[in-house]
Amino acid sequence: MKVTVRGNNIEGALRLFRRKVTDSGILFQYKEKMYHEKDTAKRQRKMAAAKNREKKRQSGTNAPPKLF
Repeated sequence: MKVTVRGNNIEGALRLFRRKVTDSGILFQYKEKMYHEKDTAKRQRKMAAAKNREKKRQSGTNAPPKLF
């Protein structure tokens, strides 16, 4: 990953670098592979995340209209 520093603006370049790293998911992949995770644990984690996403999606569609 490459970020250029323009006009000695190191803070701006660092902010851009952090945004690029976050958007690309490199840091998440690194943290995920830091320790070995069993296949069953991985499946359970993914299923729990899917259930949470579905629950959130379902609760958003049936919400009563706001009165204010």
